[in-house]
Amino acid sequence: MASPSVVIVGGGIGGLFAANALIAQGLRVAVYEQAPALGEIGAGVYVTPNAVRHLERVGLGPAVEKWGARVGADSHYFRHDGTPIAPVQVTDAAGNPCFGMHRADFVDFLAANLPAGVVHTGHRAVGFAQNGDSARVTFSNGAAVEADGVVAADGIHSELRPFVFPPSTPVFHGTISYRGLVARERLPDWPMDRWQMWAGPSKHFLVFPVRHGTMVNYVGFVPADAEMKESWSAPGDPDVLRREFEGWDPRIDAVLKQVDKTFRWALYDREPLPTWTQGRLTLLGDAAHPMLPHLGQGANQSIEDGMALATILARVDTSAVPVALLAYEKLRRERVAAVQLGARQNGLRVDSADADLAARDAQLVAHANFRKQLYSYDVAPEARAVAEVLLK
Repeated sequence: MASPSVVIVGGGIGGLFAANALIAQGLRVAVYEQAPALGEIGAGVYVTPNAVRHLERVGLGPAVEKWGARVGADSHYFRHDGTPIAPVQVTDAAGNPCFGMHRADFVDFLAANLPAGVVHTGHRAVGFAQNGDSARVTFSNGAAVEADGVVAADGIHSELRPFVFPPSTPVFHGTISYRGLVARERLPDWPMDRWQMWAGPSKHFLVFPVRHGTMVNYVGFVPADAEMKESWSAPGDPDVLRREFEGWDPRIDAVLKQVDKTFRWALYDREPLPTWTQGRLTLLGDAAHPMLPHLGQGANQSIEDGMALATILARVDTSAVPVALLAYEKLRRERVAAVQLGARQNGLRVDSADADLAARDAQLVAHANFRKQLYSYDVAPEARAVAEVLLK
């Protein structure tokens, strides 16, 4: 049986993990990224057990331990004035932990784990075509590449999504986040073993450790008066950020006093797509299902996607790639739609959309069970079962 060759468009966390997973399963892979070099701006990402187990499967468990910061049992929700609300669920049912990670570290070790020559930078996809036997991607620099299957992992503004489904407008949720990092030396008394969130009214503030506890990652979510362009790196004004959280818990003030530079990020997602796949082209991660960050699942769900995709494609030959991609989509679509909805709902909850704070606090207590189930899910056995059905 000839194993499929795969082209991945997009060199972010989702695309790079998918490449790792596919190569671990013995497939031929090439990654094409539009930027001149791989990289991410300074910000944190929360890595949960439903993704960590797949990083371990491709040999990256030691990298997670080296570059991540374990989040422990003292994690907590607070009211905006510092009154404790409830503990935060930070493990799956088996006790496996969550980690805070610097995005740049994450991209670096995902890329470093790939063989030389797999990643090609400076390639912006502009065209796609396919026939019954292969798929072809063309790039703005004049290059073109063919493969048995193509995976669009190129984000919420995916260049290849329109080849799968007609263009749609991202949904702006009236909120922006300010995010950035503070070195541990500037906050020597800050506890580096926990995830902490202060909730409402109309905004919330989140802090967790990254880079093995040497940096504090903060995110402040605030209402936006007008839509701003979705961006990871629009500059923000630290003084404006500080004013947004005046009068809140003094611990937040302690963090924000140390902020010299911050970035603004507008919060968009999309309505779930009715299909992700067209023949030999499929979508992955934010290209398929961009979601709000209020469950910390954007990167984690893209990693689940990559493991599911690799597990299924490794068990079929080149002729069965279109059927395999549809099976991958069918397996993933319902779960990520539920996570997308859950992220929207949790954003409303922590921004205290319900004026009854006692009811809000009770929901945060009950939310632990949802997170435990979310983190305990393992896509790999389900993907293997799907592939077995394809082979019958």
